[in-house]
Formats: sequence, structure tokens, C-alpha cells
Amino acid sequence: MNSRIILASSSPRRKELLHSVGIQFEVIAPSSDESLLHNDNPKDYAQRLASEKAISVSKNLKGEFLVIGADTIVVIENEILGKPSDEEDARAILSRISGSVHHVLTAFSIAKPKDKILHSEVVDTKVRVKTLEPKEIEGYIKTGEPMDKAGAYGIQGFGAFMIKGIEGSYTNVVGLPLVEVLEALNKLGALRLFCGDGFRK
Repeated sequence: MNSRIILASSSPRRKELLHSVGIQFEVIAPSSDESLLHNDNPKDYAQRLASEKAISVSKNLKGEFLVIGADTIVVIENEILGKPSDEEDARAILSRISGSVHHVLTAFSIAKPKDKILHSEVVDTKVRVKTLEPKEIEGYIKTGEPMDKAGAYGIQGFGAFMIKGIEGSYTNVVGLPLVEVLEALNKLGALRLFCGDGFRK
């Protein structure tokens, strides 16, 4: 299979991660309904959004394409912490994760044209946050970084100051679990690992 790879995401972090390992891909912004259904648990919610994003792009394509859709959520005690709506919300979220352990779930789905999902997976990383002083929370909010991040922090940016440790995939916390994505693409025949010219077939 010589499929072209499409990333169904407008996230600069996901684009950077794929570029970092030499993947050749195109970007098409997806559409999805991000409302939480009453019977969604966090894992189901993330997986549904990842699949919807992949399908929203793949359904309009013809030819040999593989579309990667992904969604990242932060979960603490089974509660989903989304992107903050304003500074007050960011303050509440950061206070919630201060001094505790939460989980970052990234779901990804790989689809081909005509709405067919070929692979779906959810990767879970445990993240431990130090106890945050009020001045640290206020200072971090002033950087503006929390405002477009699930859980109100970016581990790859200023937010690294608060992370005491992680258990699992680092790239998963950034927004895309590279090991699992590459393994899935390899199994689907979309790339070969270290074939002499990078990852791409």
C-alpha cells in the first residue's frame, strides 16, 4: 500500500511530532461534535472524537489515503478537564491538578476513504503534578499557555515546571503517542521503519 497520509488535526503540536520523525503528510482540518454524551466515559469520549475527526476528512477523499484523527483529554477522578474557557477557569483547573495525579488519554483512529476505520486505540499516561503555589498559578496563566491546552498546561512548554513525573508515553501528553501511531501505520503498510529514506515508503 502506497497510501498518502493525512493528519486530520489543526494542532501544531501533532504536526511537530510527526515532522520530528520524518513522516511525510498533509493536513486537513477536521470537523466533529465535541459535546459530551450522557453515557460517555472518558475513554469512549476521546475515541469517539478521534474517529469522528478521521471520518470527517476521509469521507471526502478518493484514492489511496490514510487519515489520522486524534483527540487528547485530561482526566482526574473520572472527570474530564477540557481547555479553559477563560482565566478563572484555567485557575480552577490548575488548582484541581495541583499536588495530584491525573491521566492524559490520547485516542487516535486511522481511516481510509469511504468512512472505514482501520485502526483505533487509546493511550493512557499518568502525570504527577507538584503542589502549585498561588503565585505560580497566576504567573503561568499570565504566559497565556494554559488557554488552548486540555488540562490548562503544556508539558512541552512553560508547563514543564510543574511536572514531577510521568508514567507512560511523553508524546502522548504532548498530543500524539508516536510509538503507537508509527506501529499502526507500519502494520497497515503505510510506512516502513528505517527503510533507508526515513519512515516513508
